[in-house]
Amino acid sequence: MIAGAGTTRLTVGQAIVRFLAAQRTERDGISHRLIEGCFGIFGHGNVAGLGEALLAAELATPGLLPYYQGRNEQAMVHAAAGFARMRNRLSTLACTTSVGPGATNMITGAAQATINRVPVLLLPADVFATRTAEPVLQQLEHPSQRDVSANDAFRPVSRFFDRVDRPEQLPDALLGAMRTLTDPADTGAVTICLPEDVQAQAFDWPDELFEPRTWHVVRSVPDPAAVGRAVALLRGASRPLIVAGGGVIYSEATADLQAFAEATGIPVAETQAGKGALSYDHSQSVGAVGATGAAAANALARSADVVIGVGTRWSDFSTASRTAFGPAVRFINCNVAAADAAKHAAAEIVGDARAALVALTEALAGWQVAPAYRAEASELAREWDQHVERAYHLANQPRPAQSEVIGAVNAAGGRSGVVVCAAGSMRGDLHKLWRARDPKGYHVEYGYSCMGYEIAGGIGVKMAAPDRDVYVLVGDGSYLMMPGELVTAVQERVKIIIVLVQNYGFASIGSLSESVGTQRFGTAYRYRNPETGRLDGDKLPIDLAANAQSLGASVIRAGSTGELVHALAAAREHDGPVLISIETDPLVTAPDSKSWWDVPVAEVSELDSVNAARETYTRERARQRRYLSSGS
Repeated sequence: MIAGAGTTRLTVGQAIVRFLAAQRTERDGISHRLIEGCFGIFGHGNVAGLGEALLAAELATPGLLPYYQGRNEQAMVHAAAGFARMRNRLSTLACTTSVGPGATNMITGAAQATINRVPVLLLPADVFATRTAEPVLQQLEHPSQRDVSANDAFRPVSRFFDRVDRPEQLPDALLGAMRTLTDPADTGAVTICLPEDVQAQAFDWPDELFEPRTWHVVRSVPDPAAVGRAVALLRGASRPLIVAGGGVIYSEATADLQAFAEATGIPVAETQAGKGALSYDHSQSVGAVGATGAAAANALARSADVVIGVGTRWSDFSTASRTAFGPAVRFINCNVAAADAAKHAAAEIVGDARAALVALTEALAGWQVAPAYRAEASELAREWDQHVERAYHLANQPRPAQSEVIGAVNAAGGRSGVVVCAAGSMRGDLHKLWRARDPKGYHVEYGYSCMGYEIAGGIGVKMAAPDRDVYVLVGDGSYLMMPGELVTAVQERVKIIIVLVQNYGFASIGSLSESVGTQRFGTAYRYRNPETGRLDGDKLPIDLAANAQSLGASVIRAGSTGELVHALAAAREHDGPVLISIETDPLVTAPDSKSWWDVPVAEVSELDSVNAARETYTRERARQRRYLSSGS
């Protein structure tokens, strides 16, 4: 369909598909497809545009841009984010939706991706650019801003946002989108809104737009003077601590982290995103840090004089709401994003995590911490691991504890299994208790703590790593948020093993509610009691395993930890998704991390429980630090 020298006549939808199929990334000489496929749910906004284009591509050139059918638009974004994270942000998936609720359903997923710095490409349909028939179905009519649509809600949760009102605008939008997707310091959700009439409009595109294009993901080298300042600070330290974040894993710098730790003797703690950066059984590993951390890492954090944050954005969980570290601590931040490097009045090293670690290792050649400090860190880690072992094998419990479920799944997964989780108490217990052996074996959605992420995210993880066993740990509260993507897993024969922990309510918020004095209000699945008028009646007769079976998944019911072990072994032999259902006791908690999280308590109340909680809150809050940094 050549319209003239050097041009091809295609619709906007067709041009997008052809362009996306030609994009690649490269780092360290290794090339990857940037957009490996497209999830989509079709409606009047995109069925004749991107829908037609994806169909035509599938028929003419199978594999050009594979199409996957979603069931929930938010879940499609979660699957794309899981895929991108598993691929260290070098590849991702696109998501297309119709106009209206189909589009705005993706906003939660967009926020999750942007907060976690994970690249996803969103292509929501939008209302007519020509405005010839407005208000069209599902159009938001703003009385004084005629160019506003519901899709403008994507702006604050996208790292890149554009609306293509004319075909001529498309090349610039696509190139800007690809730049953001491949920028380690500035990535997240990328949104290009596509009015439904524009999607179907034809244009003579320059052939150059469809030529293969490689986006080079560079390793930015830190400034030598910045490295020198950090080294001077470290040489004067006696109790330094490394806190490894997700940037270590995304940069594929785990071997360099290990080399740096071994050369200097500095112990390594991990954030949620950085868990697995160093194997749990390495002599320098002291486990998780912060509000959901291990007692070993938190003890060292409290006494550290210099903390080296590598690839972390220092969330409130990682700093235990700024109570994890002592009053005299100094920070060194190695981060590809300057805004993160500047946090906590740190000595800043702006650059790639691998490049920064190599530079620090070379500059500190011959320097080590004192043997006594190294031995202290190892002993604390050993003691914590004994706590973990006991939590994995509790005795005389009428129902299994959540920690026992984690232990069973950890053992079943071995070195190559991948655990997927998101919100709730499971997320915190995994950070404390999971024995991470591999940098890609721990996949917990941490930044947005998004209920409903688990199954969809697990599908994306498995699509990105089909040779690994993927274990999705999900509570009943989070399962109910978004179980429908099980149908996608069945349809695509995506083999994920889902362990559904049923405790008849929101266990995490129940515990939190108790800690702030609100007595687990609104957190249990109970009938409304006609005598009290409250939700404190009998348990609801919920059978979520039956629900999963009705969606096409294979189901195994386990009544004990021993049965769970057998169920996990049996699940590996199934084809397609398997759900294992097990009831646990939500009142049996994991070992204490000796840490705190800032959740404000009512300052005045008629409830004694709240007043008691307020006294504790006031005492703990007095330990908070206010770091001198505008970026924090």
